[in-house]
Amino acid sequence: MRKPADGARIRRLAAELARRAPAETRIYLTGGATAVLEGWRPTTIDVDIRLEPESDELLRAISELKDKLDINIELASPADFLPELPGWRERSRFRFDEAGLSVYHYDLYSQALSKIERGFDLDLEDVDSMLASGLVDRDRLRELFAQIEDELHRFPAVDPDGLRAKLERALA
Repeated sequence: MRKPADGARIRRLAAELARRAPAETRIYLTGGATAVLEGWRPTTIDVDIRLEPESDELLRAISELKDKLDINIELASPADFLPELPGWRERSRFRFDEAGLSVYHYDLYSQALSKIERGFDLDLEDVDSMLASGLVDRDRLRELFAQIEDELHRFPAVDPDGLRAKLERALA
């Protein structure tokens, strides 16, 4: 079992990826990594990332870095579980630049909705932090959900009515 990742370990991962990244690569942090860097919790079990563009060089490096840094790294983002919210790239917040690798938080509205869908206590605590900090607005989250609701059939594991009910409970 690998060690949990704190902010310093997440930054070290970014530095190691930057050494191998082609020019103009973006890494989107999602899930626990966002929560750690925002200060909502001290560590995360794994660092979920999305690379743009993906490259064989970076994908190969991830396997090596998992062992070298003793850190769990997953290629995962909200778009793997729900339809992409319109404008997610524009809402993704720049966090820092590491030797040409641009590090962003994946759109917090997308993260909030995927965390609500999962429904784990820690995920819902993260959503509460997003709302309390003002980084996610309740009405805007409802609007964005409405824009993808008709596309949920593309994700058979998601019950659209159930997700709407979870969303309303989380926002109450």
